[in-house]
Amino acid sequence: MNLFRLLGDVSHVIAIIILLMKIWKSRSCSGISGKSQILYAIVFSTRYLDIFFTYISLYNSIMKVLFIITAYATVYLILVKFKASYDSENDTFRLEFILIPVFGLALLVNHEFTIVEILWTFSIYLESLAILPQLFMISKTGEAESITSHYLFALGSYRALYILNWFYRYFIDGYSDYIAICAGIVQTLLYIDFFYLYITKVLRGKQIRLPTTAPPNVNE
Repeated sequence: MNLFRLLGDVSHVIAIIILLMKIWKSRSCSGISGKSQILYAIVFSTRYLDIFFTYISLYNSIMKVLFIITAYATVYLILVKFKASYDSENDTFRLEFILIPVFGLALLVNHEFTIVEILWTFSIYLESLAILPQLFMISKTGEAESITSHYLFALGSYRALYILNWFYRYFIDGYSDYIAICAGIVQTLLYIDFFYLYITKVLRGKQIRLPTTAPPNVNE
């Protein structure tokens, strides 16, 4: 444990709280990609399988349970409880374009060819791209509510802080994980434009507006 990892975890928890409070208080999931949340549920389900047979610390176990429960709770709120407000017409990113290549990469590039290790690697790769349906949805609608923007900023900050955590562990402890570092860099790069817009617009009380041109072959 170090300061960067702790701050990363705090940022991640804040992102989850912002999202759940937004949905619950407004009784609406408008502007939220259910497909991104499905991907995050898959991420935590495959990453934390070791919770059943490996104990590291109470903190570690609590965080694993928290992420799994909140991921499925979010999916439930979007696709079941507040389904009437779910914008399925704009949440059209095809998940197979992410899931199939990512799983194939996990089979080819991993630390050890075992089921648990492959699923862990799969979860790391998948998390780096799980935000794409949300960003694609924003690009289709052309804007993001301030509360959604706060969620995305906190989520992006979490992964950026985790990159610093990995570098810290490399220089201080001599430990490195090239899979986690590379995936984290890819994930953070996806947020670069958003970070800029967040700082220049949202913090001034404006909504983020993005070009409405959609990438090819990810729509129906």
